Amino acid sequence: MARGGQGLARVAVVVRAGAAPLWWLGVVAAGIGMVPEGVTGRRIGVLAGAALFLAGAAVVALARRARYAALARGAARAGKYDVLQDRAVTVRAWRRGHRWWLLLGGALALGSAFAVPAAGGMLLAGFGTGLRLKAAWLGRLERAQETLLWVRVDWLDRRGGRPAGMAVKGLRGTGIAAGDAAPGGARRRTAALV
Repeated sequence: MARGGQGLARVAVVVRAGAAPLWWLGVVAAGIGMVPEGVTGRRIGVLAGAALFLAGAAVVALARRARYAALARGAARAGKYDVLQDRAVTVRAWRRGHRWWLLLGGALALGSAFAVPAAGGMLLAGFGTGLRLKAAWLGRLERAQETLLWVRVDWLDRRGGRPAGMAVKGLRGTGIAAGDAAPGGARRRTAALV
């Protein structure tokens, strides 16, 4: 980077990057998982899956909130020469880095259907929902502070994740209009020109 600038990725985008693949893998695995009768039967499988969905969503959504909040409070202003990474680049890096984990999770969810139909897929979908809820919470935090939160790319793990991991020593902040992602990490809607 020129003159000591750093590459920065949006924290909420990193968090949200896994939400869609986990959700869709879970939905597909749960749908296919309804075909076998399984050991427990479909009714018990779906009930167990619903409980796992709720538990998985809650655990993922609530995990490490205190760490995120502490990092957000101490966020330093981004420097003039810092480079803001595009949303698409951040999402692509996370998904490439986690592709084998996603495939393994989908395979395990499908395999578990022979014991407990649909439950594994519903758990995966719960993880995806939890990531989306956590990103939405980060978006509310960003709006309240009127600061978008960014993490140095070189502090992310080698798979492009863990934006609040132990390697992260602090976050950077920019104005609410910076970058191409809205608060919470969603794709920014372009305002119609008048």
